[in-house]
Amino acid sequence: MTGDRRVSVVILTHGRCEECLRTVARFVAGGEAARVIVVDNASPDGTAARVRARFPAVEVVALRRNLGAAARNLGVRRAETPYVALADDDTWWARGALGRAADLLDAHPRLAVVSARVLVGPEEREDPTCVRLAESPLPPARDLPGVPILGFLAGASMVRRAAFLAAGGFEARLFLGGEEELLALDLGAAGWAMAYVPAVVVHHHPSPRRDPGARRRLLVRNALWCAWLRRPVPSALRQTLCILRAAHPAAAALAFGEALRGLPWVLRARRVVPAHVQSSLRRLDARLRLGARASQAPD
Repeated sequence: MTGDRRVSVVILTHGRCEECLRTVARFVAGGEAARVIVVDNASPDGTAARVRARFPAVEVVALRRNLGAAARNLGVRRAETPYVALADDDTWWARGALGRAADLLDAHPRLAVVSARVLVGPEEREDPTCVRLAESPLPPARDLPGVPILGFLAGASMVRRAAFLAAGGFEARLFLGGEEELLALDLGAAGWAMAYVPAVVVHHHPSPRRDPGARRRLLVRNALWCAWLRRPVPSALRQTLCILRAAHPAAAALAFGEALRGLPWVLRARRVVPAHVQSSLRRLDARLRLGARASQAPD
């Protein structure tokens, strides 16, 4: 394939063949990336074969079992380009967005992740997560573009490949749901920065093939694990209470049980983040508490 030699695209898919084919078609037609790599998480619907047949220039990594978010790591390793744009089978980058993000990574050597503004559906509603990213309380830095953040949207971000791989990529035990949080903390601990840049746009047409209940449970479990893995004990305890209070009671109970069963692994892998990351977490926690109080105030 031709395209920007700095950039590859890694598309993660599982059991959503038609969505995947449409997304791949958009990237191929755009011709803006040097390589397009589809990582198929053991789809039962023949996704890998159909992508290969329709798009012979696209590399397909067909896995025998569903690895969740960690499957992206395999695509990033294969990419070889300095920058890798991440996409899901229902997200694609707007025209010019890949080059714009790569230019930012070229210009800012401390930058490891560019998180894009996500427009949802045909009506192009702004994703609520992007609103929160835009309101990040982290102080601006002269050597960074956009808004400094300590988190990102995995299906709508471009990563510096060397930084991503050095940090270990996505943790397999998290599977899917908030998997970005742990990687963001580890990138921050290693001295890397992340930025939300609204001028870089990704489109998201959510697939109807979803399991909202399972996703809510995994989001809570993974948030608990991330707190226990990387925060100092007092902060981890406070965060545990905040996570459980904010969650649906049924999801909270199931997730807490799962999280406790994973405690032996958590204790082995626990590594508290350095002081500068703890400072960022305190700023983010304070903003969340302020927002929660505001939402509970009477009209």
